[in-house]
Amino acid sequence: MTKHVIEKIKGSLIVSCQALDDEPLHGSEIMALMAKAAKQGGAVAIRANGKEDILAIKKEVELPIIGLVKKDYPGSPVYITATKEEVDELIEAGVSMIAVDATNRSRPNQETLQSLIKYIKPLGIPIMADVSTVEEGIAAEKLGVDCISSTLSGYTEYSPSHSGPDFKLIENLVNCCSVPVIAEGRIKTPDHAKQALSLGAYAVVVGSAITRPQIITKDFAEEMKLNLKVKGEVH
Repeated sequence: MTKHVIEKIKGSLIVSCQALDDEPLHGSEIMALMAKAAKQGGAVAIRANGKEDILAIKKEVELPIIGLVKKDYPGSPVYITATKEEVDELIEAGVSMIAVDATNRSRPNQETLQSLIKYIKPLGIPIMADVSTVEEGIAAEKLGVDCISSTLSGYTEYSPSHSGPDFKLIENLVNCCSVPVIAEGRIKTPDHAKQALSLGAYAVVVGSAITRPQIITKDFAEEMKLNLKVKGEVH
């Protein structure tokens, strides 16, 4: 399974179909249709959050699903597939790959990244490590993950914040790690995706720029307002 899924996504687009509770498009049926649209547009895999959404998406598209579960735990900043409980949910949903937070932050229930990976590995399900730094990528590879994603750059207190993709992190991960590196995080345009591939990214994940219309709309509106300010037409 690992080899098949990893080979399938090479050089291709993965679309993240997620909407949280407070977002207009929240709902499994909507995310399933979003995944269907992504497939029609050329996506080769879907990244999705939670068992309910994943099962709905699987009814609409026959694409590999990279699953994760976002859950808040008091006292821990780790949010993406933080514990074995979330892993079990993803296993029940029948995902093709499991994405986990692979930062060096403390996890809930005194679990560790190492113990979580050891829990998943015997199941034969590929593991995607979401990291925010090169050091975390290197450490995750040593623990046995199948691929590394730049997803969490800018989302930890010790990683740099960028308005666009963290191309430096992507490039450094490619140079320092032997497992595939997936570019993800603030990739807003096809040119961004092409640049990530040119730096050696194995595949590219795009989420908000495709599946979150409120964010896409905001980008347009803010750029237009900025243009008016430059012209002196807004006071």
